[in-house]
Amino acid sequence: MKKIDKFILKGFLSTFFFCLLLLTAVVVVVDISEHTDDFVKSNLPALRIITDYYFGFIPRIDAMLFPLFVFIAVIFFTSKMAGRSEIIAILSSGVSYKRFMLPFFIGGFLLSALLWAGYQYVVPKANGIWADFEKKYVNLNSPNNYNKSYKQHIYFKIDTNTYMGIRGYDTISKTGLGLFIQEFKNNKIQYNLRAANFNWDTSANKWNMLAVTERFFDEKTERVVLHEKMLKNYNFKPLDLRKDEYLKDQMSTPELSQFIALEKLRGSETLNSLLVEKYNRDAIPASVLVLTVIGVSLASRKVRGGSGMHLAVGVMLCVLYILFSRITVVFATKGDFSPWLAAWTPNMAFGLIAFYLYKNAPK
Repeated sequence: MKKIDKFILKGFLSTFFFCLLLLTAVVVVVDISEHTDDFVKSNLPALRIITDYYFGFIPRIDAMLFPLFVFIAVIFFTSKMAGRSEIIAILSSGVSYKRFMLPFFIGGFLLSALLWAGYQYVVPKANGIWADFEKKYVNLNSPNNYNKSYKQHIYFKIDTNTYMGIRGYDTISKTGLGLFIQEFKNNKIQYNLRAANFNWDTSANKWNMLAVTERFFDEKTERVVLHEKMLKNYNFKPLDLRKDEYLKDQMSTPELSQFIALEKLRGSETLNSLLVEKYNRDAIPASVLVLTVIGVSLASRKVRGGSGMHLAVGVMLCVLYILFSRITVVFATKGDFSPWLAAWTPNMAFGLIAFYLYKNAPK
């Protein structure tokens, strides 16, 4: 890398991390003002609030706003270079516009890789910390709160021939009542199990069932076996029965992929939202590169409005990007739109905008 490349890359990255720290501080201050009552009611010391809440909240919010931070940093730094006529001097010296953008692209790629790694492993853990605090202290203090830990009427497929149903299940105590298992073969029932009560045995990693009735069917007869207690191993765990609004956000990508495979087998209605979450973990980091190209192409032109004009146009484009991505997600989760397209369509659409702005940038 040449000196000018190091100068641009250093300026770009330092501006980004300054924006990240500054805007994170602003968001944390606003969040503290909103949750002061919840913190007081929790009776936790300040250190516990930091470790049990903000260690989860800060990575979560930074990941959400990461592309915006990159976009603002690119526009701000490039606009300053344009205002000082540095870009004109670089291009006048014989450097092509494509070569001028190389350090920006390298910086965008490094930040995109950082965000991608975060989405695979770090952000899910942070979401777990944040969600646990929300459920214990914030949602608990809500006047409209009800017992969200207790699930009723759970039904799904265990495998291609076996179905399961649960009348009620408590996700905190991991106990339930009214469980049944039905296994079919050639569209005929061949096995039925019913348990009055059940719980998760942590030492054996199996389901402990009480007052169990097993029925075995063949062509002409039925055999009934009664058990006071049984330990059974099925391919669903307490995590699969929880299924709250935070679940998919707390899984690392390998765990999410395994969970999606099981949900496909079970014919789950939430499959599309799980797939959108998985594809977004690749698509959102890729948007960093797209927004970097858009930012450089917009801000490299010296205009009368300076940085203010560039930032105004940039923020408007970011709002349109977020709005577009939300619309496609709704179409995928509530309709028949492909989850992969829901995650990648905004990048493809704004990739065309980036290509147009790059072609029409001053060279």
